[in-house]
Formats: sequence, structure tokens, C-alpha cells
Amino acid sequence: MDEPFHILIVDDEPNIRAGLAKGLAKEADAIETAASVNEALDKMQAGNFQLVIADVRLPGDRNGLDLVSLVRQHKPDTTVIVLTAHGTVQTAVDAMRRGAFDFIAKPVDLNLIRQQVGKAVAHHRLQTENRQLKDRLAEAGEISGIVGNCRSLQEVLAQIRQVADTDATVLIQGESGTGKELIARAIHDLSDRNQGPFVAVNLGALPETLLESELFGHEKGAFTGASRQKPGCFEQSIQGTLFLDEITEIPAKSQVDLLRVLETGQFTRVGGEESQLSDARIVSATNRDIRRLVADGGFREDLYYRLNIVPIKVPPLRQRREDIPLLVNHFLNHFCQRHRRPEKQVQEDAMQLLSAANWPGNIRQLRNVMERLVVTVADDTITASALPAEVVASPAAASTTIQTLADVTEAAETQAIQAALAANDFHREQTAHALGVSVRTLHYKMNRYGLH
Repeated sequence: MDEPFHILIVDDEPNIRAGLAKGLAKEADAIETAASVNEALDKMQAGNFQLVIADVRLPGDRNGLDLVSLVRQHKPDTTVIVLTAHGTVQTAVDAMRRGAFDFIAKPVDLNLIRQQVGKAVAHHRLQTENRQLKDRLAEAGEISGIVGNCRSLQEVLAQIRQVADTDATVLIQGESGTGKELIARAIHDLSDRNQGPFVAVNLGALPETLLESELFGHEKGAFTGASRQKPGCFEQSIQGTLFLDEITEIPAKSQVDLLRVLETGQFTRVGGEESQLSDARIVSATNRDIRRLVADGGFREDLYYRLNIVPIKVPPLRQRREDIPLLVNHFLNHFCQRHRRPEKQVQEDAMQLLSAANWPGNIRQLRNVMERLVVTVADDTITASALPAEVVASPAAASTTIQTLADVTEAAETQAIQAALAANDFHREQTAHALGVSVRTLHYKMNRYGLH
């Protein structure tokens, strides 16, 4: 059964309040009115409203746009429609950025507002159904495709459930390939922002010259080649979640700019003059020791504390070996369907080798290996002899498997690259220099051995 739908109308003109209440009587189970932001907040404290219709210009020191922000902050499940007799494009944009569902200019067309109220009702009920579904999946342990039963992973899932329905900034830390973006998406999917966009940007993959434009956008003509206005990641993720991967790769100047956005909630496009509001929920991630970087002066301490409101540490695959058979079968089924292959199974001795392997590339490496086996193994059963050298080269496999010279060479290269990556905090240029190879050669080797 659908929950009751209650509307609160906020306008300083009694005739408009009465007219809207009468005209929308059939659209709601109950309607109340208020003449100011303070009166509206009092009524929202006392009752439960699914929709607020508010004028922009209201008496007192807070207006309708301020009410939108307050509703978004304290009653995120409540939908807001904004009315104004002084409509401008900037006011409309500001209202939507603050979280308004729609913006309607006065004088109010009653048929139009009835249509929008109908859409708001449908939107609210869809959100409610979606949240209930997400809650049921979360209670069952099914969160955005995250697979595993080990205690350390269950602790991470509990953190996701606890933090998801807030707007708190989250910092995810873990080795490369442990599924940090999957966790960020799970936080978004279980949040009240799940109808908004999830925008992911890999800061380590962007040259410094493009980073500011990518994050904050630019105006037409801001620099050579800027032929049109371009929104940045902060604008694209309004009412959603912005995932900043490899946050420790951001240069010093951009660290200052990012800190300013987190502190003020505003940013300016490159080449622009007007400040833009930021509504994005920030989730960041790193595979480096960020506290050591702070201590060494490589990352701003104040920015670290802003990002690290809620820390989540993801365990590497070698610390959750009991989950490897579950992951193997999960990927096996996924890739058999994806590549239109008949169902396959993994022989027991092969599963033992998979479970004992080092997996320096963590889940991403295991995923790549399973896809390779699905595509290349013709039989319905995957045996130990079909496993790649990166798996059988582990200490557990060495006692039972005869290795070719090529296997030994690949194992040695894999271990050397792993050690160099760890010693250089996974900075690829420094790692390549330490190994005496080019960055291109390092990338080739890492791709070959699944070290990502």
C-alpha cells in the first residue's frame, strides 16, 4: 500500500496559499500551508511531508532557496518545487543545484502545477520503492555485486550501509585492484542520491594542464581549443556522487582548489568569474599510504582531514583467501554468459592453486585470469595445467608444479615489478626508473602479468 502523500505550501501571500491548497486538494491526502521558512520548518518538524511547494521570495532572513537547501539537508526524502514571480535562468539553475525537483514561474498555471505535482508523486514513490529494494538487498548482503563472506569484507559492507545515507565525505584506501570504485558505487547506490549521477574521474590519468578544466569545467574561449562551455565533474555530479580515484596523484595547486570547494561548496569554471554551487557528495580513493605522504609533505594535511571524514580500508585478496572460490565461480559464470560459452567448472587442484596464489593485482587480476580461462579453455573443466604462470608461480604451487624456464622468468619479473611498485608507492614513472625500463615497457609488463 502506498504511503499517504502530504503537501506543504509555503508562500507569504494568503490568497496564493489558499488557491493552491484548494486546486491541489485531489492530488494529496493532506495539505498544510506556511507563510515563512521558519513556520515551514516548524511544521516539517511536527509532521511528515512528501512534497514542499515554496515561493522564492519569503519574509525574514531566509528565502525559498534556503528552504530547498535545508530540506535537502534534513529531509532528503522530501521533494521540493520552487515558485517565483521573478524567474531568471540563474535562479532556476540555483534552485535545481540546491536539490529542487522543479522550478515554476508565476503566475501559476494550475494545470501545469498539477502535472508537476503528479510527476513529483511518481518520483517520490519510485525513490521509496528503490530505497526499500536497496535496503532488502543490503540486508541480504548483496551490495552492488560485491562478493565475499570473510569477516574483513563484512566489516567493510557494514561501514557502507552505515555511511551511505549520509552526505559524509569518504576516503577509501586499499591496494590496486581491490575494488575501491565498486565500493564507491555501492555507497552511491544505497544513498538518497542514487537517482542522481555517479561521476568517476581518475586523477592519476589526467595531465596537470587538463585537471582543472576536467574538475571545474571551462568557459568558451578560456584557452586555445575551448570552442564551447564545458561543465566539469563537479557540475556533472550535482545531486549525485563524485568519485575521485587516485586522489594522491593530484598536484599541489589543484589540492588547494579542491580544498576550497570542500570548504566553501563553490567553484569557478576556468575562464569564468561567477561562482558555481557544488552539491556533489565526495568519495575519494587511493592505493598509496596517504598518511606517509602527508608526513613527507607530498599531500596537504588540511585536505587529508577534509577527505578522511569516514575512512574505509579495503583488505587485499591475500587476506581474504576464503572468498577466492566464491569469486572464481562468480567470474566464471559472468564471463561464460558474456562470451556465450557453455558453463565451466574448476577442478579441485586448480581451485587450490587459485586459492594459494599471491594475487598482487588482487580482484582485478583474478577477474582478468578467469576471463582469459573462459575464452581460451575449450573444455568444460578448467584444470591446473590450464592456469597461467602468474598463478602457478606462487610458493604453494612451486612444490607441486614443474615450471618451465619461461614460467620462472615470468615469476621473477612479476615479483620484481611488485616489489618496485610497492617501494615507489605505485608511482609508475618512478617504478620504471628504478627497474631501468621505459614507462611503456612497464605498462606492457603490468598488463601481461595482470598487475593493475
